[in-house]
Amino acid sequence: MIVITGASGQLGQLVIEGLLEKVPAGQIVAAVRDPAKASALAARGVVVRRADYNDPASLDAAFDGAQKVLLISSSEIGQRDAQHRNVVDAAKRAQVKLLAYTSVLRADTSRLGLAAEHVATEQAIRASGLPFSFLRNGWYYENFSSRIQAGAAHGTVVGSSGNGRIAAAARADYAAAAVAVLTAAAPEPVYELGGSAPFTLAELAAEVARQSGREAAYQDLPQAEFKKVLLGLGVPEVYAELISDSDAAAAGGALDDNTRTLERLIGRAPRTLADAVKAAL
Repeated sequence: MIVITGASGQLGQLVIEGLLEKVPAGQIVAAVRDPAKASALAARGVVVRRADYNDPASLDAAFDGAQKVLLISSSEIGQRDAQHRNVVDAAKRAQVKLLAYTSVLRADTSRLGLAAEHVATEQAIRASGLPFSFLRNGWYYENFSSRIQAGAAHGTVVGSSGNGRIAAAARADYAAAAVAVLTAAAPEPVYELGGSAPFTLAELAAEVARQSGREAAYQDLPQAEFKKVLLGLGVPEVYAELISDSDAAAAGGALDDNTRTLERLIGRAPRTLADAVKAAL
């Protein structure tokens, strides 16, 4: 059986949809905090089990009979280290044949502030002795949706990335990569994943202008100023810090990638910046 944690989330749902094209539904476990939110999957024959990252007993029950587990990283920044360790420990008790984990691009050398919890999780997985695959995902196009929409509406895309290039990809493409790894006969231990056509935020603004038919330009701000803009828009402090820090790190190349590993893994070209802007608009 293949267990997907966080299966009711946006990435998790896409992974399960991809698996359903390759694996019988009864061999897929949707591990979710609230099983009621996965009733549609249960109706399609997917096994639905309760699993809370903060409840080790629920994880043991969810992983019963599992051969492979995909740990989709928690969204609770600051709590992920302990939560992920609970998952790793449960996977070890279940003696799974593969523990895959959605990490971040070049986690072990990354300047991103959010990388620290991913590094801690990777270390815990290595220490467990379980066979593993780290899906080191780069930035998601969907992370830019609000900025794309603001650019079309107000003519300005704001950020702190300077001329740094960002190898973003669509959530659906990262999900396809996870499916490829979970169904591979001999998956690799580490995959550095990003889009095939890195872009700057100035290029993103130009694409917004092209598709919207309105003027749109990129305004580069110091990190602290960009964070103030985010806070002023009502973004919670923890996420304003994460976004502004990530933008600043991108200026130094932290989100760039030219390996084309994602393209090779999914067997096709990932979605483009033009696709992302169209979807956001």
